[in-house]
Amino acid sequence: MHDAPIINLGGFNLDLSAVLMLLVTMGIVFLVCRLAVANVSVENPTKMQNFMEWVVEFVQGIIGGTMDLKKGKPYVSLGLTLILFIFVSNLLGLPMGFITEAHKPEMIFGHVIEATRTLSNGAHAEILWWKSPTADISVTAGLALVVFILMNYLGLRNNRKHYLKHYIEPFPIFLPLNIIENLAKPIALAIRLFANIFAGEVLITVILKMGYYGIPFMGIWQGFSVFVGALQAYIFTILTMVYISQTTIHEEEH
Repeated sequence: MHDAPIINLGGFNLDLSAVLMLLVTMGIVFLVCRLAVANVSVENPTKMQNFMEWVVEFVQGIIGGTMDLKKGKPYVSLGLTLILFIFVSNLLGLPMGFITEAHKPEMIFGHVIEATRTLSNGAHAEILWWKSPTADISVTAGLALVVFILMNYLGLRNNRKHYLKHYIEPFPIFLPLNIIENLAKPIALAIRLFANIFAGEVLITVILKMGYYGIPFMGIWQGFSVFVGALQAYIFTILTMVYISQTTIHEEEH
């Protein structure tokens, strides 16, 4: 596998490729949203406006399937952001890759760029700069951590009594298991998304090494990867809404 460009900032190893791709993803999502509202018209909507309206309705359908839509309206913007950001992130590594060779550590902005493995005895590293951000476990873990903090905060703020009570249900002896279940949710979110996208990019690397023989397989896999990217964005978003529903809505209200 390819190495990642790493710099050390304040004792933390920072993956420059992940930062770069996150910025690219944010730029693409912002541009899509900006184009969708650039010329809003009721009588003659643009294609981008129609597309964004469809996405919003799709997200509302996701929320409506997990909770009362009236209670879930505040989370439409969250769901829209998640599904667009993750979908774009999942696809960035499909069309292209940018790789440089490093024979020794280089400098950028006064910081040393190193590969994820140490170079010695004339060895060189192939550093991957362009990839899907969600093929990095630190990115998916960050997304899952945000969801974990948000769902527990909303549970404590909007449904404190029943949120705290569910930890000792059906009996107080289940407290450790309920805590483990809660902690396992972000871990499952992060690993599921990372594993699917990372495995897809590994297979692309393998197909590329097949040369001309891999061209038919590449076309098939590229198409399938688009489907997987969309599916994983959907799964992450709907699970987020399920977790928020579980913590914020009392069961008797369902």
